Amino acid sequence: MNFLGIEIGGTKLQIVTGNEHAEIQRRFRFAVDGKAGAEGIRAHIVATLNELASEKFEAIGVGFGGPVDRISGKIWTSYHVSGWSGFALADWLADLTGVPVKVDNDANVAALGEAWQGAGKKYQNVFYVTLGSGVGGGLVVDRKIFHGALPGETEIGHVRIDKNGKTVQWACSGWAVDAQVKEAALRNPYGKLAVLAAQFSGAEAKALRRALEIGDADAIRILNSTTDDLAFGLSHAVHLLHPETIVLGGGLSLLGEPLRKLTEERLTTYIMDAFQPGPVIQLSALKEDAVPVGALTLAINHH
Repeated sequence: MNFLGIEIGGTKLQIVTGNEHAEIQRRFRFAVDGKAGAEGIRAHIVATLNELASEKFEAIGVGFGGPVDRISGKIWTSYHVSGWSGFALADWLADLTGVPVKVDNDANVAALGEAWQGAGKKYQNVFYVTLGSGVGGGLVVDRKIFHGALPGETEIGHVRIDKNGKTVQWACSGWAVDAQVKEAALRNPYGKLAVLAAQFSGAEAKALRRALEIGDADAIRILNSTTDDLAFGLSHAVHLLHPETIVLGGGLSLLGEPLRKLTEERLTTYIMDAFQPGPVIQLSALKEDAVPVGALTLAINHH
């Protein structure tokens, strides 16, 4: 049996085909053109479906980068790409293909992928947090996505970590870390971090990994600050949801073990004694495939 998985994000579109085990067989990837808006993304989807016209699919799963009405398959809104608000995505895809379509938030879908096929597959209660252009979260309990009232669920990125409006997303997103790196480079323009960051204009956080490897003081300070804020935000999720494991995904998770270890260490200082030592903190096993694999899994379960 064949299934189709679609990831619609603010910067990339991925369309994958896969089998009943959610194993990716073919992949189509496109950079999102913000100026073209939702119409540009839909044009890529139509062109890809035309290329796959000879293949038969049992169902389609979609992970969308923003709040959605999971019941109707309509998009609530996108905070990155214009033209999505109120769009009946599930109906549109069903009309194009004639197969059942299930739409959910991309962080929920990534959580499903990790719970079924990735770092969380040995656990019943899996909390996933994506540290990308924004910060999103998803909870899977007994291999099913936890759904609250429409249109949102476990929006860890919007959890406030002080009374002045500072949120986890404001402190820990890729864009937030980019800003911290740029600020450090301005203060110390001849430092190692500044020199490395100059190679990644617009994505300065990518310089952190190498800067940490060579022991740059600015990079260490930024990592300490980011993991402390992340751990404090996650402590609220632990106290409310008590997951067995927390999986860190998204571009910032590519910092690897330093990010995982410090987040785990800081988290223990913020959770109640009865919950010690806290959930197992893991890095995403699926990495950039978390949403596509999760979308395939969503389609399989819907079928």
